[in-house]
Order: sequence, then C-alpha cells, then structure tokens
Amino acid sequence: MSRFLDAAHRRPVDITPVWLMRQAGRSLPEYRKLRERWSLAEIVAQPELCAEVTLQPVRRLGVDAAVMFADIMLPLRGMGVEFELVENIGPVLARPIASAADVERLIVPPGEEAAPQVIAAVRQVVAQSPVPVIAFSGAPFTLASYLIEGRPSRDFAKVKSFMYSEPAAFETLLGKLSTTMAGYLKAQVAAGASAVQLFDSWVGALAVEDYEASVLPHTRAIFDALKSVEVPRIHFGTDTAGLLESITSTGPDIVSLDWRVPLDAGWKRVGHDRGIQGNLDPAVLLGPPELVRERARDVLRRANGRPGHIFNLGHGVLPSTPLENLHVLVETVHEWQVARVG
Repeated sequence: MSRFLDAAHRRPVDITPVWLMRQAGRSLPEYRKLRERWSLAEIVAQPELCAEVTLQPVRRLGVDAAVMFADIMLPLRGMGVEFELVENIGPVLARPIASAADVERLIVPPGEEAAPQVIAAVRQVVAQSPVPVIAFSGAPFTLASYLIEGRPSRDFAKVKSFMYSEPAAFETLLGKLSTTMAGYLKAQVAAGASAVQLFDSWVGALAVEDYEASVLPHTRAIFDALKSVEVPRIHFGTDTAGLLESITSTGPDIVSLDWRVPLDAGWKRVGHDRGIQGNLDPAVLLGPPELVRERARDVLRRANGRPGHIFNLGHGVLPSTPLENLHVLVETVHEWQVARVG
C-alpha cells in the first residue's frame, strides 16, 4: 500500500502524501523539450508520449501519485464532438450545442471507446509507475460548459441560458455526459488506475439552488456508478466555498479544496468522515522559497495530522512556476512529521 492510498482511505500515515494538479506540463524542462517536437494534441493522441509526460514529474519531483496527462475533452470525441485544442486558449468547438436536436445527436459510447488512446496510456503508466496512478474525467457541468459555450468562458452566460430555457435538453445532456464519464472512468480503473478524480472546474459559477436542481444528481450518478470499482473517488472544483456541503452530498470519498477557504474550516464543513485534498494557492509557488515553505506548513498545521489529508494545490501548477519551488514544496511536505490527532 502507498501513503497516497493510505491517506485516500483515511488511514494514518507517517508522511503526508503530495501530488500536484498539472504537475506534468510546461513547468518541467523535459516536457518543454518534448514540446519542441510535438504539439499538445499530438502528445495526447500517442499513448507512449502521454505515458512519458505523465511519469516525468514522478521521476523529477518524487510526488506520491501520477496523474494521467490528458485533457477532459478527449472522451467527447467518442460522443461525436469535434474540437481543437488551441494553444493558450483551450478547447474550441467547431459546432457548439445550441438546441435540443444537437443534444439528441450525441452518442454514448462504451467506456473504453470514448478515448481508447487514454486507456492505452493508463496501461503503460501503470506498468512503469512506482506510485499509484490517478485517472480523471471532466464532470457533467464543466463539460457541458465547453460544449455550449464553444470555448472557455468568463461568465458562462450561454450554458446558464440553456440550463434555464431548455431544462429538458440540459437534463438529457448532463445525463449523457454522466453515463459516458462513468464508463470512461471505469475503463481507466480496469486498465490499472488506483484512484479517480472528477474535475468540475467551472461549477463554482453556479448558485447553490441551480447546482442542486440541475447538476448534483448527475455528479452523484457518476460517484454511485463508481462504487463497484472500489477505488478512492475525488471531487475537484474551484471557487466552491459556497457549494461544499452540496458537493459532499454527491458522494465523493475525498473533496478537493481551493485556497479560498482555510483547510481546517473547509474540512469541518465537508465532514471528517471524508478525506480532504489541497489546498495551497498555486500562485504562492511564484514567490520566494521561504514563502512556499511557510504557506505549505500552514496547510499542514490546519490538517493537524488528521487521517485523510492529501496535500495538493487549489488548482494547477502555473507554467511560470520555478522548478526550485516545486522541489521545495514536495520536500517541505515530506519533511513534515505527522502528529496524531488526539
């Protein structure tokens, strides 16, 4: 058993496990070297390259888990959606969803067929990784946001308008997405992944009443479907301080907190019968090393040695993060001696 999985199951650990969202990527020189030859779209299309990038931070940083290098949009191709991953913008759709008829055209593929190249990459990473492998997918609302907005959005006006004006079609859309993502995550676990993370990156844009009425049942459906595979299930979202209790009710084993709520206060709201992941502000890693140590130790103090804490950032590693600070962070977390909660 690994310290990551021990913590994920809320068992006592001697050292707090740490991994970092977007730990594989532009902050690492070996990744930048690969990007001189390959585009992002080309890397995620080739299982061998995808596996290599996934393992780079494990080798360099000594993190306690490997998270698959992929994109949450990839399984949407299996649903019949065409898009392009545009540098410095994100996914851009050729034909955003604008009607109930567009929703009806979406297919629900078997899990492995949603993104077979990712499943192949999971098998390769599992065969090579000295630490557990985390699989992930997008959550229904975040994926629906891209599908309806057509690209990253600041105000989510189109997706909210669709949710309000076409409630039946929105329900059908999220239902198709939840079924597809549940199957996709199960296929990654069958390929050897030891844990799953559901990314609802944009859910913080919603009012509580809209989340509970239109989104929560579909997120819960994914976590319910994953009970049978018996691996830790993590919910990730940002700007979710107003939604923590509702998110917890969807059934994850671990709730990821961002930096907008103190870890101890957030954990109390989530409940100590769940694990917590987080919650350092990624921008802290742009500061001096001593600030990184200070803020990391504050997060660890707030965890207070309670079983179930996985150290992470509140969002992904920023591309301009100094490599030294990534090492400092991992070393600081691993040097912290976990005291038992009385």
